[in-house]
Amino acid sequence: MGILNLTKDSFYDGGKYNTLKKCLLQCEKMINEGAHFIDIGVHSSKPGSKIINSNDEIELLIPYLEKILKEFNDFYFSIDTYNSEVAKISIEMGVSIINDISAGSFDDKMFSLLGKYQLPYVVMHMKGIPTSMQKQPEYRNVTREIIDFFDKKINQAKNKGIKNIIIDPGFGFGKSESHNYELLKNLNDFKIFDYPILVGLSRKSMIYKKLDILPEFALNATTAVHAWALERGAKILRVHDVKEAKECITLWETLQ
Repeated sequence: MGILNLTKDSFYDGGKYNTLKKCLLQCEKMINEGAHFIDIGVHSSKPGSKIINSNDEIELLIPYLEKILKEFNDFYFSIDTYNSEVAKISIEMGVSIINDISAGSFDDKMFSLLGKYQLPYVVMHMKGIPTSMQKQPEYRNVTREIIDFFDKKINQAKNKGIKNIIIDPGFGFGKSESHNYELLKNLNDFKIFDYPILVGLSRKSMIYKKLDILPEFALNATTAVHAWALERGAKILRVHDVKEAKECITLWETLQ
């Protein structure tokens, strides 16, 4: 899953693709490098960011989405949103996946909407909200608590008719560095749900802060954690760097 951030303030690529020409070129590049789908977001969810309302999100997203879907009408696109109205408009325009960092917690209409349209739905774990999620997050047992969270959310989603579920443990969303590595170590435990596991590890602070480098220099280490995630059951890598992730997947599959 290639990442297309159309925001000015994303932690790594903010402002790089927030013109129509730049975003179309980036889509073309990721598709040519082997992306299976591209996840589009117009709001930042990095630590400290504010919640965006649906009207503002629609105003930012739609001009880009119209052009992208017209230019690449036979490709699969995902929308990174927690607003059901944004999801509804995107689906009706032709989007294939909804990626919700709140797992339906920010908008109680999201589950019903996805039950109606029957698109794949990424359910992610996040402790708190982006504004404050990294202010001393605490768990008694991070893996156990997130498994319990998914057990509850999956049952709620299925009760609303959602069948195509993808789970994302939410690396960096309300987790300390030690929590993140504990989750990566125990990623196999999430196979209990028998749903595809998506991981978003690309150039995150759990990598670059650990190595005392900038995100710009975290590609090599990102590839390493991607390999470890694949070995522990990840089925989808959400990445900034498609070519390198695709190479990692190809070599891992060869080993199998």
